[in-house]
Amino acid sequence: MNRKLCVLAAAGALLTLSSCGKKLGQFSSDYFTVNPNPLEVVGEKVPATVTARVPAKFFVKNAEVTVTPYLVYNGTETASQAYSFQGEKVRGNAPVVSYDRGGTLTIPVSYNFTPDMAQSVLELAFNVRQGSKQYVLPRVRVANGVITTAALADAAGVTPALASDAFQRIINEKYAADIMFLINQANIRAGELKTDAMLELQKELLNANKDTSRVIEEINISSYASPDGSYDLNRNLAEKREANTDAYMRGQLKKDKITEFGELTSQFTAEDWEGFQELVSKSNIQDKELILSVLSMYKDPEEREREIRNLSNVFEQLADVILPQLRYSRITASVNVIGRSDAEISRLVDSDPKALKVDEILYAATLTDDNARRKAIYTKATELYPDDYRTWNDLGLTQYVAGDYRNAAANFKKAASIAPASAEAQMNLGLIELLNKNYAKANQYFGSAAGVKELDDALGVYYLKNGDNAAAARAFGETKSNNAALAQILTKDYSKAKSTLAAINNPDATTFYLMAVLGARTNNQQMVTTNLRQAVRMDSSLATKAAKDLEFADFKLPF
Repeated sequence: MNRKLCVLAAAGALLTLSSCGKKLGQFSSDYFTVNPNPLEVVGEKVPATVTARVPAKFFVKNAEVTVTPYLVYNGTETASQAYSFQGEKVRGNAPVVSYDRGGTLTIPVSYNFTPDMAQSVLELAFNVRQGSKQYVLPRVRVANGVITTAALADAAGVTPALASDAFQRIINEKYAADIMFLINQANIRAGELKTDAMLELQKELLNANKDTSRVIEEINISSYASPDGSYDLNRNLAEKREANTDAYMRGQLKKDKITEFGELTSQFTAEDWEGFQELVSKSNIQDKELILSVLSMYKDPEEREREIRNLSNVFEQLADVILPQLRYSRITASVNVIGRSDAEISRLVDSDPKALKVDEILYAATLTDDNARRKAIYTKATELYPDDYRTWNDLGLTQYVAGDYRNAAANFKKAASIAPASAEAQMNLGLIELLNKNYAKANQYFGSAAGVKELDDALGVYYLKNGDNAAAARAFGETKSNNAALAQILTKDYSKAKSTLAAINNPDATTFYLMAVLGARTNNQQMVTTNLRQAVRMDSSLATKAAKDLEFADFKLPF
């Protein structure tokens, strides 16, 4: 080997030895990028990805580096999972970084969010091992602060499911009786006026006429002829049956001195083929399928009758069993039962609640927006009707709205014990679990609450708390609430968020604070100023929050 080659070989060997033997240099903040920066709350976590681009000739071959990400805030720090990387000469399972080429390292970080993290820094700590030696390199700051907007998601803002009353002020009742006729006759026989159905109809009309809470809305007469014989004959029979029944009914009403009965109407059907088909289909008559087939094949009444008469073995059964049932007039009375007025119910719920049915008491609670009064009404309901799950569920609703979550939970459980299949109670128990951060249990309860109209809002908050903002926005749909607007802000649907906030019926401090955040994200200083002022007027603690909130870092605050 000539002298020049010997010198080069020696230099290479020296370089190799020096790369293994020298200590690792300090990491520079320029090596690192963080996404996102500043960090941001997602659900109830603060996740981010740190990317390190290590330059060539930096990561010595016998070094193993353990990187621990710390979020430092308010005099304390929280560590995320540590990750290790190693040089080419280290025997281990950690990712290898080339000395000659450098490399790119990825370090995921995640922290459980606490409000103090709003003002924080993300630092990386480095512990180095080279052979038997260990040493620590200076920390490197790689990100500043946490955007905490997602933490505004609030299960307390969800209205629990109401187990509704079934109160109806006007209940329509119908009473009917049939007058049967002999074949080819239209006269009303005396015995047909004394059947149980006719006597009951007459009694109900008399009772309704005497009762001021009942109103006879209408009386209707429908008369029919059976579809045997010629069409003209049947039409004439049905028309006469209608006229005779109408005359009888008007005479009876006059006799009973019933003058207020709405309207008395009547009509006739010449041949009741529809009734014929229904009776045949429900009968056990031989060859009934053949009869029904004839009805479907022939639409002309006379052709139908002729073809059916040709079925001589069957027609005798039809004449004995089916056709007599189609010679009648049906009298139907429509009676409206008028319930208590709102004023009367409100008075009785205070003075004599025992006089009210459970649905009336539950309805009384819907006549006020005062949560304390609603709570008092539902409390009475539980005392008078303790076996009705709705009373306990709805009492729990008022307690939840008032922030009394312990008693609300107890009453939701009581409702569920009475009616385990109650979707309202299941949803409300899910809300309690959501409030207590038991998300898996909350989801189980929500799965048993299908069809409850309030469920979408509860699911929206559930998704927000689990960091699935897109699913939350879909769940809220057109709901007008702070939580719905928050989901829209987090998914950058700022136009919809603005319309949602503007449509909230009873805006609170959080409503205006979210509107200020929306102003910051759309670079509207006036929107920030106006809404922060109103938010702080309603809740003075928001002044301190806003001062630390990175959403407003580039804006002048109005306090």
